[in-house]
Amino acid sequence: MLKPLADRVLIEPAPAEEKTASGIIIPDTAKEKPLQGKVIAVGPGKKDEPMTVKEGDKVLYGQYSGTEIKLAGKSYLIMKEADVYGIIQ
Repeated sequence: MLKPLADRVLIEPAPAEEKTASGIIIPDTAKEKPLQGKVIAVGPGKKDEPMTVKEGDKVLYGQYSGTEIKLAGKSYLIMKEADVYGIIQ
């Protein structure tokens, strides 16, 4: 697995919705990019700024946040902790 550096976090995005609440199936071209996911790994933080999120946290992040990377055939996002809006409890 990848160990992020400094204040970066590795996030596994939640799967995109497959169908609407009323049961209509959403085609791949119309699926919205998920805005939440699970923290897989965190960096050590910066000298005077410890990390707030930890592995296993469910978080909310911006629509255009992070860089998509593939590891072992799975898609992840890597971003700075500042791009994470909050922890879902």
